[in-house]
Amino acid sequence: MDIVIHSAYLPHNDPEAALAFYRDTLGFEVRNDVGYNGLRWITVGPAGQPGTSIVLHPPGADPGITDQERATIAEMMAKGTYAGINLATKDLDGTFERLQAGDAEIVQEPTDQPYGIRDCALRDPAGNMIRIQQLR
Repeated sequence: MDIVIHSAYLPHNDPEAALAFYRDTLGFEVRNDVGYNGLRWITVGPAGQPGTSIVLHPPGADPGITDQERATIAEMMAKGTYAGINLATKDLDGTFERLQAGDAEIVQEPTDQPYGIRDCALRDPAGNMIRIQQLR
């Protein structure tokens, strides 16, 4: 089989803040920005990697989700426990300095983890956990 990761989904609760963070802070390309019934789905991805994207979506947009489930999702997003993604870079310390200077919500400075990686952590405007690992 020849399978690749094409897109991952992260929720957002403020499309303009999400767009600014992923485009301006992380430097991702905006590949699509679709509105429907007052909601927005924004597709972003790293430059030079057109086959890999993150779709920033409105949480609870599925009509099968109950109001109680939407409230749970909102609560978990506020705590930063609903969603996350791992990214990687060749220059973790340089990337971290740029993120810190850009007012990203830092959760963890670059750290050598006991399981063999060096990474840092931050949250996007919706509370999603983003871990960035050092590529070897």
